[in-house]
Amino acid sequence: MESSTIEFSCDETGCWMMKLLVYSDGASRGNPGISALAFMILSEEGERVKRYSKYVGIRTNNQVEYEAVIAALEYAIQLPCQDVICHLDSELVVKQLTGEYTVRNSKLKILWLKVQELTKEFRRITFIHVPRTNPHIREVDHLANQTLDRIKSRL
Repeated sequence: MESSTIEFSCDETGCWMMKLLVYSDGASRGNPGISALAFMILSEEGERVKRYSKYVGIRTNNQVEYEAVIAALEYAIQLPCQDVICHLDSELVVKQLTGEYTVRNSKLKILWLKVQELTKEFRRITFIHVPRTNPHIREVDHLANQTLDRIKSRL
């Protein structure tokens, strides 16, 4: 399990602190292929704050992994200023987000930049690589695949 923390200042409103646990995943049938993202946000106590999935069209596996993180962070921004711990099963995306790997692909670079912009909205954000067997990752993977199943049945 790897992690890296990036700290940012909270705004001057003196907002209270809440820690959120984010689990996100992207599913793609083909690479590229039809894709869906999913995320789940839990409170520090383990209570579900949000569970969400969405069809996003034709994407690569890595693009939809990034889009899942972006969707989760865009939702989390609406909540009080907080620490966020993002759990992903994509080692590549985690290593790119933590700066261990350079983003060379132009399409991923655009998504990477979007995540970097969103991280400025939080006091602290951590990206952790977790195995696909993590129960919460399995849940969001299942959610994304259910979305793809519904879309595929309409095609």
